[in-house]
Amino acid sequence: METIVFLFSFSALGVLYAMNSIPELQEPYVILGVGMAVLVLVFLFYFLITRGNPPKDVLFFVFAVFCFTCVIDLISALQQDGVVSGFMEFYEKTGEPYLGSAYAIMMCYWDGIVHFVMYLMMISRITDRKSYRTMGLFWAGSLCANMSVFIVGIVAGKYGLEIRPAFWINFVFLLLPVWATITLFIRAKDRPLIGGYNAHNVQTMNLIWRPQDLMLVLLLLAAMAFTLLRGLVALGSPLEACSVYLEQYEPYLSDPVGFPKVMMLHILFYGLPLLGSFVYGLLKPGCTWMPDWTMFFSGALIQCQWAHIGASLHSRTLAPFRIPGDSLCCVLMANVLYALVPILVALRVNSNPYFFLKIAPFPGQTGLPNSEEKDTKYKDK
Repeated sequence: METIVFLFSFSALGVLYAMNSIPELQEPYVILGVGMAVLVLVFLFYFLITRGNPPKDVLFFVFAVFCFTCVIDLISALQQDGVVSGFMEFYEKTGEPYLGSAYAIMMCYWDGIVHFVMYLMMISRITDRKSYRTMGLFWAGSLCANMSVFIVGIVAGKYGLEIRPAFWINFVFLLLPVWATITLFIRAKDRPLIGGYNAHNVQTMNLIWRPQDLMLVLLLLAAMAFTLLRGLVALGSPLEACSVYLEQYEPYLSDPVGFPKVMMLHILFYGLPLLGSFVYGLLKPGCTWMPDWTMFFSGALIQCQWAHIGASLHSRTLAPFRIPGDSLCCVLMANVLYALVPILVALRVNSNPYFFLKIAPFPGQTGLPNSEEKDTKYKDK
């Protein structure tokens, strides 16, 4: 089935070419109508061809339809960079002019390549009746961060006065991932939440005897400081440290397109509490929520950092807002390390989860160790 999805997705090229060649299809409200109609037709195509053997997971249809739009995003980015032509000239004029911004170009590359590959992998696993929950959470974090920053950035930035009817199509790509995220979070986990002797032995060790976790805690604290600094810069703080950082390291944060500022505020208000909770999860044993939330957040932050780093270097960004040449290596290293921190935490949590499991009572034990024993006594009463 993933082969059929892959091949059919490239029929998007024909749709784009036809719309670019027929002037009647280039009116703003016509673009909106055609866009919604195409999404419905793609869904109906997959619904009809799977009627004989319907997929067990309804998210199959979401992934299949989004594969189609991934090809559109990839063509948009390639055309903006001058690699291809003849497909989307009309769309930047009467559809979504902000797709010509550096941030949108990098966002479309991510969607057209990374998300496309992930959709095909998840469709393959659905077809084979295998679990894809962990990968799905990574995708959900990536796309939710992608679209929330994109939509708010359009409205809050300089493109707020250039909104066309096609803008409203973007809410489909925000609301469906939010629904998919809720579905994945409430779905049964891939592994048990209860541990035995091994989990008990690991959880009795202090942080000093877990050097990997100690290093991750230090990295998380550094990431929290970096998040706070850039958030204050985005808020226009008059602190000298913020002014120096904005002028000498990342002037892109003040780009009037709005996307970098919205992204920093998203990470400040949503990412900073999560980073703090991950520190708690590495200190307090039995936090069963750690595998899911670290994977979700790692997908969100890696997408944000890809778009942020790429846009701050892209030629579509005005020269005064690009990273200064003398601080290029420093800024790139800081941003890459910042993106890797939640991924390292997610890999550690998911590869060796004993510390994050609840402890099952041992044979002959009257209760559970530590706080769980007290909770059980209260329940018995």
